[in-house]
Amino acid sequence: MEKRHAGDTVEFSAAEIGALAHLYRAEVYRSTVWRTRLDTTTNWSVVTLGVALSITFSNPNASPLPLILVGILIMLFLALEARRYRYFSVWRGRSRWLETQFFVPMLAEGDLHTEEGWQKTLAEDYRNPAYHVSYMVAIARRVRSNYLWILLIQSLAYLGKLIVHPTPIDSWHHLVSRADIGPFPGEVVLAAGGVYILSWAALALWIGRRDARRIRARGGTPAMG
Repeated sequence: MEKRHAGDTVEFSAAEIGALAHLYRAEVYRSTVWRTRLDTTTNWSVVTLGVALSITFSNPNASPLPLILVGILIMLFLALEARRYRYFSVWRGRSRWLETQFFVPMLAEGDLHTEEGWQKTLAEDYRNPAYHVSYMVAIARRVRSNYLWILLIQSLAYLGKLIVHPTPIDSWHHLVSRADIGPFPGEVVLAAGGVYILSWAALALWIGRRDARRIRARGGTPAMG
């Protein structure tokens, strides 16, 4: 199919513009569907944490162990959500690419700051579809967006339970002794909890800086994914 060229830009025919408009609608729809699926797993994490909080704080003598075990479920939901995010990033990347490379120049006449060969980039993504982000990046982005706050609430609630129930602590040694879990001394449990939350915080910080460097390297322009 031939396209008319005006300078360095490509002028699409009316039929091609119509086809691209329908393509854009399809990509937005798919990204919306996967966005909803991301929200679903986040809601599961919030609900399970809420259940653990209810069980743990329902009675002063209740064990704080549910707040630790719920972390396993939260990690499972995070793993599922990261997988869903990799699909979501494909549809979102394509729709955003069409917005910035096709619709923006159309709406802002004379402002044609587009990627060179952007049509080939999009065509290649359709010809050889692949994830736009790695699994680790997907996990880090979901932690930065939502899960870091869920994990912080989990950790603070656990410490709060140790501090106030069944009676308020009166020393650091008292807190450590309450953290004992079977053969594991409280020092080990608290240290593992510190590593747990610091690791997720470091992951969120890493991906934030990585994405910022990536955007600066591209001059502030968006990319596919």
